[in-house]
Amino acid sequence: MKFEIDGLDAFLKALDDAFNGGLRDEMALWLDMMGMEFLDVVQDEIIGTGTVDTGRLLNSFGKGDGDNVWTVSDGGLTIDVGTNVNYAVYVNDGHMTNPDGVETRWVPGHWSGSRFVYEPGADTGMLLKQQWVPGTHYWDFAFAIFEKMFGKNLDQKLQQWIDSNF
Repeated sequence: MKFEIDGLDAFLKALDDAFNGGLRDEMALWLDMMGMEFLDVVQDEIIGTGTVDTGRLLNSFGKGDGDNVWTVSDGGLTIDVGTNVNYAVYVNDGHMTNPDGVETRWVPGHWSGSRFVYEPGADTGMLLKQQWVPGTHYWDFAFAIFEKMFGKNLDQKLQQWIDSNF
């Protein structure tokens, strides 16, 4: 007795083609696009949480910015995105105003309207008292949003690939 499945040979050939570059190349392009989507979500959360001050952190989450991280490896199937702005983690997680633990710290500078301008060596300035500055959790919120988007988008991309190849 012989059992035969119609289309199995074509299906196996398409899978073989996929693993020899077709699907990998498409997934690398898709992953690059998803990295860009993630940067957009992070920027939206920075704005939405009121984290923007000078715009340096906001702008560092953009492909090609000098402060960003955009590393592609494993033939395009791994992308690291982020920022090299050293204070990003403190803005997200929160921090103490005086990280060395002293109760007060003198910061030289002057006030320009409601904004303090740091000016090394100035005779004027402000005295900072040790206190906790809560984080805005922009990264945490963005990652939670992106996780949901990623799974749904991956399902759609794979289904699109299957539909166009089988």
